[in-house]
Amino acid sequence: MNAALDAAGRGWHVFPLRPGSKQPGLHGADRCRRTGDCTRGHRKWEQRASTDPERIHICWETSAANVAIATGPSGLVVVDLDKPKDKGSKGSSDAPDGAANFAALCERAGHAVPDTYRVRTASGGQHLYFTAPPGIRLTNTAGTIAPLVDTRAWGGYVVAAGSITPAGAYEAVGGPVVAPLPSWLLSILKPAPRAPQAPSVAVAGQSRRYADIALGSEVRNVTGAQLGEREAKLFRAARALGRFIAWGDLPRSVVEQALQEAGEAVGLPTSQCRATLRSALNWSITHNQRRRNTA
Repeated sequence: MNAALDAAGRGWHVFPLRPGSKQPGLHGADRCRRTGDCTRGHRKWEQRASTDPERIHICWETSAANVAIATGPSGLVVVDLDKPKDKGSKGSSDAPDGAANFAALCERAGHAVPDTYRVRTASGGQHLYFTAPPGIRLTNTAGTIAPLVDTRAWGGYVVAAGSITPAGAYEAVGGPVVAPLPSWLLSILKPAPRAPQAPSVAVAGQSRRYADIALGSEVRNVTGAQLGEREAKLFRAARALGRFIAWGDLPRSVVEQALQEAGEAVGLPTSQCRATLRSALNWSITHNQRRRNTA
């Protein structure tokens, strides 16, 4: 209860997790009786998370429930730096963890690892808390910005400090101040702008010409990138162009070669360009299997 009240005192919306667990302790849609908060329809954990001390007392006074923070309603973006899962597998001891991968990402972007409120997780990983930028609705990511680096925003939650699981406790470490989300990281996390779509009546040749125009535009965006924004612009360009690969308008090899050359032209290492493009293109192709046309 104290951990829940402390989080709520910061303006963070909390809800209970099952004791000793990371799973929500609220009823699901299949067991909803349409009473209380759910009178007008089932409300999920993100909708029911609260900062109200009275509600928190009611939820926790009879149970040693763990505490979850709904990141979206709380105005937070939390970067989850995980540990490799298969600790006993061959070579796993040499694999970099999320913290190392994130530090490398920061270095490539030309910035130090941000100093902000953080929580050490039960597995030995870290949660880095940032205030979300106003007017931009970010959602969760899973390994798209770097291996073992996830983010939680709208649609996500994190286990709060003070919670205990069989693997260990979640503990606040470092200073109490939550820093704003760095602009360079925001540029990576922002959804790729929707590329111009050919009209639904367009023939295949017109669609390919449209894709060629988009390719040229994104290459220019990358080659015009300034120090500190080069990898972010390369990442976003690949996310924007991956849809044309999924739709058959551009060969992947053409996109990769054009963006690889653009990235190297502004000073990014060959291996870094290749890794960034692979991650961003794989994500975009997977999430753009169906063509969306404008009227």
